[in-house]
Amino acid sequence: MSAKTTVHPFEPIVFEDTELLILGSFPSIQSVKNDFYYAHPRNQFWKILAAVTRYPIHNRDQKIWLLKEAKLGLWDMIEHCSREGSLDSALEDEVINDIPALLEQYPSIIRIAFTGRKAEALYRLHFAYLGLETHYLPSPSAAYAKMPFEQKVAIYETVIKR
Repeated sequence: MSAKTTVHPFEPIVFEDTELLILGSFPSIQSVKNDFYYAHPRNQFWKILAAVTRYPIHNRDQKIWLLKEAKLGLWDMIEHCSREGSLDSALEDEVINDIPALLEQYPSIIRIAFTGRKAEALYRLHFAYLGLETHYLPSPSAAYAKMPFEQKVAIYETVIKR
């Protein structure tokens, strides 16, 4: 099976008052099929945010409302890439999103967080010069099971509620 080039299917979710931009690497195959960020049923992202904010996440509208109320934005580092599977280690030939242009469009963004080491490494490689405060968040992926859910929630809460 050869790697297939895939274009990022989602627009960033950002609001005029967004303060913290959360960046992943690239949507999983299941997220693409389900047409939304972190949409794999075993991905813990939305459950973690619900635990931190105490907001409901039963549908897409509630998830977007949670982001708006918590002043969070979502996007990914990679605009398009080749891949054979959903793991970050399967991503190749990455073309990076224009993060500086997004930050210029939304000057209220003052911090950036990463939902994995790949996103963090790509940001540091391409955009460290921006000088924004950054935070690493443990991957919410089901593939990252070595950290308990409660510990992930505690780390996300520390970053989100600053």
